[in-house]
Amino acid sequence: MRPTTYDTEDGLRDRAILVSLVTPDIRRGSADPEHSLQELVRLAETAGVEVLTSLTQHKESPDSKWFIGKGKAGEVRALAEELGATTAIFDQELSGAQVRNLEQTLDLKIIDRTQLILDIFAQRAKTREGIIQVELAQLSYLLPRLSGHGKNLSRLGGGIGTRGPGESKLEMDRRHIRRRISDLKALLDEVVRHRNLHRERRKKSGVQQVALVGYTNAGKSTLLRELTKADVYVENQLFATLDPTSRTLELPSGKEVILTDTVGFIQNLPHDLIAAFRATLEEVNEADLILHVVDSSSPMRDEQISVVEEILGDLGASGKPQLTLFNKIDLSGGPALGLLPAAGPDSMALSAFSADDLLRLRQAIQDKLTGDTRTFVFPAERGDLIALAYRTGEVVGQEIEGDTLRMTVQLNKQDFEVHGYRLEAYIEPR
Repeated sequence: MRPTTYDTEDGLRDRAILVSLVTPDIRRGSADPEHSLQELVRLAETAGVEVLTSLTQHKESPDSKWFIGKGKAGEVRALAEELGATTAIFDQELSGAQVRNLEQTLDLKIIDRTQLILDIFAQRAKTREGIIQVELAQLSYLLPRLSGHGKNLSRLGGGIGTRGPGESKLEMDRRHIRRRISDLKALLDEVVRHRNLHRERRKKSGVQQVALVGYTNAGKSTLLRELTKADVYVENQLFATLDPTSRTLELPSGKEVILTDTVGFIQNLPHDLIAAFRATLEEVNEADLILHVVDSSSPMRDEQISVVEEILGDLGASGKPQLTLFNKIDLSGGPALGLLPAAGPDSMALSAFSADDLLRLRQAIQDKLTGDTRTFVFPAERGDLIALAYRTGEVVGQEIEGDTLRMTVQLNKQDFEVHGYRLEAYIEPR
């Protein structure tokens, strides 16, 4: 399924020039400016934009008025007139004043990276919760910039930068927008309340939860589909999946867990978007195990891993048990495979389309969720402890010896941490 093509007020597809500013601070940072610009191309194409060309400006610091400098802005205008561009998309976040000055100088619609990502999320949001979260993020982003988006807000029709809340909402005064933000936050509080109820039910039922996280387009939705036969949308594009999807996954032991696919991460993910989607992303915090899916074929694999780890840290989930999955080994080729970390208890290389790999993954998930195998010796009359042993893990063997019952139990980590103190005195020394 191809991304929807959106028209401008002239009935034409948005035709854009991409612009990136590289400063010494950016060069010293972890993100590769060239990779970021390539990613911007994919983001623009995902939003249905025709990318005409891209250019990079090197400066010591951003220009406070024109971001890339007035001279460079003049070059962009000449290039836009030559190529017939309708839009300029910047790889960094712009202030309202910079947007206003660039619009006046370039006579183009001005979009920055944050607004482009928010626009894609507006396109992808299907559920009521997703639509609320995207609108909240867009309004939170646009509120301090209303004075700088005059031309964007006056344009009719579709096109990037105008989806989501809609033109009429964006033209409301700040007081009305603040009121709408307050209403959206109240709706999201209700979402959080419902999610907390569902979490409490899951905890009481003893069902464990596994969360798929990773850089956008790493293959999380494909893994969910292949592991659970879920009918989920899968496409080779950025942010193909927005709304979280949960399905039941059966492990080799026959035990079932809940596997949840989450929204993909990306470098410079807008803060307003993280804040709006916190109710959804908190599912990661509630997971008993995080599966960090990595695109092993990506040349920016290590940088993408760092981005995901940083966002997990921001969410407070960095201390969760993790299993790193180096996916797409069928695409990465022989030389790249040699650069992957050696397989261990916390990582494995696989292809989502390999039945053998999926079987190994199910076993690895089971091993991660299951604690050590220990032998307990209970007095035969202690039915309460025997029942607790069954609830705390999987009994793999038992035998009666006079007035005692010897039970070998494959422990469930989560349950043993809660109830194990009642059983520790009965563990048979090794």
